Parts: sequence; C-alpha cells; structure tokens
Amino acid sequence: MKLLEKIQFADLDNIPQLIKDFLAGSIEDFRSENFSLQNIEQKIQARKEYFSSEKRSVLSQIFEKQMRTVVLSEKQENHLNIIRDENTFTVTTGHQLNLFTGPVFFIYKILQTIKTSQFLKKKFPKYQFVPVFWMATEDHDFEEINHFKTFGRQYEINEKNGGAVGEISISDTDFIKNFESEFENSVFGTELILMMKEAYRTGNKLAEATRILVNRLFSEFGLLILDGNEMDLKRLMIPVFKEELNNNSLLKESKKNVDFLIENYGKAQVNPREINLFYLSKTRNRIEFDGEKFNIVDTDITFTKNEIEQELHSNPEKFSPNALMRPVYQETVLPNIMYIGGNAEIMYWLQLKDYFKSIQLPFPVLVPRNSMLWITEKTLNKIKKLELSPRDFLNNFQKITDQKVLENQKILDNIQRLESLLVSSFSELKNVSELTEKSFGNLVKAEEIRQLKSFQRMKKRLLRAEKRKQHELVSRLQQLYLTVNPSGIWQERVLNFSVFYADEGRAWLETCLEEMDVLQPNLLVLVN
Repeated sequence: MKLLEKIQFADLDNIPQLIKDFLAGSIEDFRSENFSLQNIEQKIQARKEYFSSEKRSVLSQIFEKQMRTVVLSEKQENHLNIIRDENTFTVTTGHQLNLFTGPVFFIYKILQTIKTSQFLKKKFPKYQFVPVFWMATEDHDFEEINHFKTFGRQYEINEKNGGAVGEISISDTDFIKNFESEFENSVFGTELILMMKEAYRTGNKLAEATRILVNRLFSEFGLLILDGNEMDLKRLMIPVFKEELNNNSLLKESKKNVDFLIENYGKAQVNPREINLFYLSKTRNRIEFDGEKFNIVDTDITFTKNEIEQELHSNPEKFSPNALMRPVYQETVLPNIMYIGGNAEIMYWLQLKDYFKSIQLPFPVLVPRNSMLWITEKTLNKIKKLELSPRDFLNNFQKITDQKVLENQKILDNIQRLESLLVSSFSELKNVSELTEKSFGNLVKAEEIRQLKSFQRMKKRLLRAEKRKQHELVSRLQQLYLTVNPSGIWQERVLNFSVFYADEGRAWLETCLEEMDVLQPNLLVLVN
C-alpha cells in the first residue's frame, strides 16, 4: 500500500466552487472559519469563555453513561477523564447510522478527526483535544441508511421505520449470512464477520449497533461516541428551541448568508424552514405553526403556545433538531473548536454563521474531509498503458475519451488549422468592416458564426466516426472508468470499507490515518 498522488480540491471538477473558494480564503465573511493556527487559537478562547462548568459536567455524565456500554481502551478512559477539564476541547465529525458504516467515506471522516486531534495536541500543548463521533440517531429516513455495497453485491435490512432510526431494533439479520459467504475466505474476513455479528445482534437498536461497530474500529485511537438523543443534553437547548418556536430565529438570521449563496453559487445547500424542529412520538414529524396553534405534521397532535412551552420544559427529549439545527445543538453541548465534514455539510454549516452570532454561540473552524481513491497495481498499469493518469478518471472523462479517440488524427489537425486560419481571416475582415456601415459589419459577424458552426459539425462527425472505428479503445476506456468509479461515481461514495479491510485488516486503517492530510483537504490516490 502506497500513496501515489495528492490532488488538490481546486483541480477537481466534482468539488463545488463554494468549497474551492472557501478553502482559498476568497470569501471574506468566512475566512475566520478556515483551518489556520490563528483561527484555531481564537476558537479555543471563545469556546473556553462560552462553555460553562455546568455544561461540561452534564456532558461528562452523558459520555460516561453511553460509553460504558462498550469495552473501552486506555486512551478512551483517559479522554473520559479529561473531558471534565476546562482546557479540554473536542474535534468532531458526525454521520448517519449507515448499515455497517455504509460508503467508505464514513471511515475517512472519523480517521481525519482522530488525526486532527493528534495534530492539535502537538501544536497547542497547553490544551487537550478529544476526537468525537456524533451519531445522527434522530434521523428518520431509514431508506438512506439501510444498505451498503461491496464488489460482489448490495446488502440491505428491512425494518419498521418512521421514527428516529436510532430506536429501530434489529430483527432482519439475513444479510449477515450472505456477507459471511462473500468474505469467509478473505484474509481478515473472519474479523469482519465477527464485528458484524457483534454489532447487529438480534434485538440491538441501530444506535447501539453503530456504537459497538465504531468503537470496535476506533477505540484504540481514543474516539468518544455521542448520541445526542438524550434528555439532559436537550435540556441545554431549551432556550434555543423556545426562541425557534416563537420567533423563527434560524430562518431570519440566516437569510443574509442564504441570499449570498444563492446569488453567488446558484443555491443554498439546505433551505431553512420557519420552524427547524421535529417532534418525536412514535414517528418523527415536522412542527408547523398556523398562527394559532402548533401542529405536528401528519398527526393529530396540536399544542397552543403555552402548551408547547410546557411540553418543551417537561419533555425536551421529544424535540428533535433538523439538519440545520443539528449543528447548533452539537456546538451547544460540546466544547468543540472544529467540525470535519463532507462538502455538502460544510456548505450548510456556512449558512448558519450569522445565526450562531445572534445566539452568541461560538462558530467552529470548518474542515472539508479528505477523499481517497484506492486502485490496484493491475488497474494502474492499464491506465499507464493508455498514457493516462488516475486524475484523468476523476474529472470530465468524456472529454478525455474524445481526446484519446482523436489523438494523432491528421484530419482533425487540418480542421483545427483551417479553423484557426478562418478566425484570423474574419478578424482581419471585421477590422475593415468597422470602417464601413454597420449592416456590413453585422453581415461579416453572421458569416463567421455560420462557417465556424460548419467546423464544429465536422469535428462531431469525425468524432462519431472515430468512435465507431475505435470501439475497442472506447470500450477499454469505459471499463477502466467504471473500475475507478463504481456505478459512475467516486469510489468512496459507493463501496463499503469491508472490501479494503478484508485483505489488509487494521493495517489498512493505519495507512489511511498515516496518509490523511490534516492541513489541506485533498483527494489521495493510493495503490494496494
């Protein structure tokens, strides 16, 4: 296993322009959220002033309660102890409860969080930094998380859902038998199978299963795992939830940034609602206000203003933040100075900066996670034989295919030479036409456009003809593309970690951790 190449996000077509601009520091309002030692120092001081000893005490108790349900490493025991200290801060990532972690980038997010906390300990020796994984146990879209893919097949569970997914109990374990048959002969297949059986035991809730699995993979690195679906944690959110119910504060305070993103980047990642909260009963449903009472959508439950305030104070655990309110919840209950997430996550976090300021909540440094691509020596050799590189398969591959098909094509060279000559000739003619009447100048321009379109038609006809002629080359290119990009999208968004772990075991985790770039998000191309 070795690192072949680091590709900066600026050089990748698939990275949103907002993320590229954010990383380049070209958006003035968001520069203080960039990864820099100066910004981190400022976030530490702001968080130290904000995060009270009372909050730290509550958090410590919850961590103790939740983490004692799994076997802890020495590093985890130490982190449970130091989380009580005012000079301890967290570096956090979060994710849904995907079956057996889902796509492999789940693993990359956590490893980068661990490595970043290690990096900060060296840079700021006066402080301690604890890596935290926030489990999105309150999400209710079960279909998003109930499956994962390997090279061989897709695995899926079917359970009754509609409420918070963390509360779903495992009853469908047929997928384990199929997984066992696929991996039983792999070098580390037995280890994977045992991990799966331990986590997804019949009767385990999905939150419990995810904690067991994540802890099995990352306990030695000191990772702490937090489930926010806790009454005592939500009690800390009562003032924010109350303000949201009564004044639609998130919608109002985020409007400036949402408008900026729409104007400059075409859209906001997540559109705020008037009330960005759900209500948890047997299901998880949005809360709406009709001017007189609060209605729990798709149920018969309603509250007057007084009743919903009483419910909030009596049963705060029944109020659940949506995607935009979740960062607010997380930053309220953790002494957090940095969040590591996918590009889409970072984009909706950026919408919230003014809202954080309005409720006097410190905003963290935001770090887009690294991406990784694993290819075999065999695949790399095939790429090299075509005089291409892995990065060619990560951008506009149709353009690369067209270039390869027309490579060393003499007819194309002649067409392009004549096209250039045409452009030059019309440029000269336009200069002369400007000395005559305007209608003649327009005629020249129209004729240039007509003739240039003819050259474009010739290129397209030539390309189609060459693709038919070189169908074997086109087929090889397409097959290689799908080898590098399963299902036509980046590998990390399709394949489960098990396909890499099966042959290398924990050495694969160690390699990912070692190569992970803390200072600059990249796409890392590695050979196995």
